[in-house]
Amino acid sequence: MARTLTNEIIAAAIAGFEAQKAKIDAQIAELRQTLKGDRTESAAPPEPPKRKRRLSAAGRRAIAAAARKRWAAVKAAKAAEKPQPGTAKKSVGKKAAVKKAARKTAAKRPTVPSKTA
Repeated sequence: MARTLTNEIIAAAIAGFEAQKAKIDAQIAELRQTLKGDRTESAAPPEPPKRKRRLSAAGRRAIAAAARKRWAAVKAAKAAEKPQPGTAKKSVGKKAAVKKAARKTAAKRPTVPSKTA
């Protein structure tokens, strides 16, 4: 499948490449001026720095009140989930049970006085 290049296609390609070349030449010229020290400013002026937005005292109070309300709801939900003290037994882990048993047996053994004289 051979492609045939018509004169119109070739002319359009040449025009496109020449436009790219002109753009590249302009960029090269700008870089050369920068090297020489003749810096030219770009067409767009630099943006002024954005002003810092301040929050009013009333706004801070409203945000603080909303945060306190949210935390109160979280704490109330946690308190509702928590069982009353003394109603639930604590489960003792295996290691803790072994340690407790070892302490009991150590307390029952009579101590033998050492024979150092």
